[in-house]
Amino acid sequence: MPDPLPLPRPLVLGSTSRYRRELLSRLRLPFEVAAPEVDETPLPGEVPAALAARLALAKARAVARRFPAAVVIGSDQVADLHGEPLGKPGGHDQAVAQLRRMRGQTVVFQTALAVVCQATGFEAHDIAPVRVRLRDLDDAEIERYLRAEQPYDCAGSAKSEGLGIALLDAIDSDDPTALVGLPLIRTCRLLRAAGIAVP
Repeated sequence: MPDPLPLPRPLVLGSTSRYRRELLSRLRLPFEVAAPEVDETPLPGEVPAALAARLALAKARAVARRFPAAVVIGSDQVADLHGEPLGKPGGHDQAVAQLRRMRGQTVVFQTALAVVCQATGFEAHDIAPVRVRLRDLDDAEIERYLRAEQPYDCAGSAKSEGLGIALLDAIDSDDPTALVGLPLIRTCRLLRAAGIAVP
């Protein structure tokens, strides 16, 4: 009699982001969600890509310590305006200030991903940079947009998957969901490497 097939490892998304939860659900894999509880303060002189990569790995490791048998996904996104990190605005006035600084500029959204499994010792990470060129928005456009969509929980103060697409001139990416918060092409690649069958 052949040995029974091993049960697949549980999958945990180490994030409280509703955007990442929705994106991961597209893969039709059962998963749990756990808050990573990681300090997201940038280190002195830390560039945006390094900050995003460090935080994605820290989130995955923090959750993996609580779920050692699971394959854990951590992710983080930092908007990079000429080397300066821009985080989530948190409120209207901060979002207005961000969009005023970004208008007419190219911003690189550094979306980092990490996959960790303590039980197997698996650890891998990747980053998906997305270049976004904003239109030269006037103050009235910024105000109308923010009042309509209130994207105060999004790095860069806009949702490309919603009305925020009207603020943009161009998006350049090799992983189309990266701008929303989780690069699914890279996620599939790392999950397969960790032993999860996708699809």
